[in-house]
Amino acid sequence: MIKIQHFVFNLFQVNTYVLYDETQECVIIDPGCYENSEKNLIKAFIGQEKLKPVGLYNTHTHIDHLVGDQFISSEYGLQPQFHQDGLIFFERIPVTAESFGMEVDVLPKPGKFLKDGDTIKFGKSKLKVLYTPGHADGSVCFYNAAQKFVIVGDVLFNQSIGRTDLPTGDFDTLQKSIHQRLFTLPEEVTVLSGHGPETTIGYEKLHNPFVGLI
Repeated sequence: MIKIQHFVFNLFQVNTYVLYDETQECVIIDPGCYENSEKNLIKAFIGQEKLKPVGLYNTHTHIDHLVGDQFISSEYGLQPQFHQDGLIFFERIPVTAESFGMEVDVLPKPGKFLKDGDTIKFGKSKLKVLYTPGHADGSVCFYNAAQKFVIVGDVLFNQSIGRTDLPTGDFDTLQKSIHQRLFTLPEEVTVLSGHGPETTIGYEKLHNPFVGLI
């Protein structure tokens, strides 16, 4: 059974997730740890739980979601994995960081690119990759059917959606991704977003003012 540890990191208040099961293998999704205190916090948790990190994944490559990639990569010998369409942002991270007054080490190159339909395996657990552009090219979600949860990055929020006014953002594309890839999941599926509180597919279908179906 997958356990999920949730952290909120950096000035953008990014939700970082550590997923692990009874084998103690774990994967880290969207490491937003920027300050040393944040890096120490996630490292301490992994150490205290005696976890073995075996995967580093990004839902998309906006700076707030991968600013901790270098730390996780160097600490645990992992290379980040994300969708190839996210390279457009990944390659501009130094410039983007400077615009926010941040200092970012040279980020590790991706070990492999994720594709729609891929299966991520760790321990006895697995996640399915869903390609969901609209907020940004390269956006993916990670779905676990057995425990009915999906990690969605900035695609869908509690009664909101990801911005579409940034480069490669497009409302119609985002709406299509949500309706065809997320709202087709069971209504009881828990939605774990890149920012803010969790929600469910059923709740958003009823109450989301941007993409709700009723």
